[in-house]
Amino acid sequence: MNESIEKCGFVAIVGRPNVGKSTLMNRMLGQKISITSKKPQTTRHRILGIKSTENYQIIYVDTPGMHLGGKSAMNRYMNKAASTVLSDVDLILFVVDTNRWTEEDENVLKKLRHDRVPVILVINKIDLIKQKEKILPVISELGDKMKFSDIVPVSAFKNDNLNILEELVVNCIPEGNPLFPVEQVTDKSERFMASEIVREKLMRRLQQELPYSLTAEIERFSLEKNILYIDSIIWVERESQKKIVIGKSGSVLKDVGKAARKDMQHAFGHKVHLQLWVKVKEGWSDSENLLKRMGYDDVSI
Repeated sequence: MNESIEKCGFVAIVGRPNVGKSTLMNRMLGQKISITSKKPQTTRHRILGIKSTENYQIIYVDTPGMHLGGKSAMNRYMNKAASTVLSDVDLILFVVDTNRWTEEDENVLKKLRHDRVPVILVINKIDLIKQKEKILPVISELGDKMKFSDIVPVSAFKNDNLNILEELVVNCIPEGNPLFPVEQVTDKSERFMASEIVREKLMRRLQQELPYSLTAEIERFSLEKNILYIDSIIWVERESQKKIVIGKSGSVLKDVGKAARKDMQHAFGHKVHLQLWVKVKEGWSDSENLLKRMGYDDVSI
């Protein structure tokens, strides 16, 4: 480890679904760790993204979107994964959408009011506001909702103001030695990342609500003669969903496999031989035992 690092801290990124939390973390890290899509609740796990420099190590914690409604075990798991991290970090980035404030935003704010951890309000997607003078009233209105440490309007997509945000983060984290090797960028295994890449491509390819009824599980992840062999099962809940995921003459599965293989080769630095199967497991998303078997086991539900 690099002994010259003087500051180290955990920073949670929280907010309702679909406000750009994962995109923000990826941008802050300068590389892709969390999967992204335009669909809400893409992030299902708590994922660490680690940024190390000569003077500090920031450990970002990307969390599932805190949401209302949805009583399944999966919904409970995601809300628990997001909520339990709040008291275990040094700083919270509360990400909101510049265009609208919702009941789910209010729900997140209520949780933050009961916490003693400093909170920076990150107003994301300012690139969508054409008249920049309209940002000031938004800042003023949201700033009245709680005493935030700072308020920063950003565009994670366009990389706007993220240098300012990082300076504020560094100022807030405590002095300390690094907790992870400087070359480590996440706490998740390559096997986990492979399953997330498959799920991301499925969510981007499928337009229906189906993405919330599927998950990907890696059965084989082995390097042989410089070729990475990856076998993944895509679990759905009904036979009708299986047909949609496969597509006519296997078209959807072929597209997903091609896109996933490309990302895996870039992420893992090896030629990838990827095989995908689609199987049905009724009610998997509402079974705590099945969720744990499929890797949803880092928090108690």
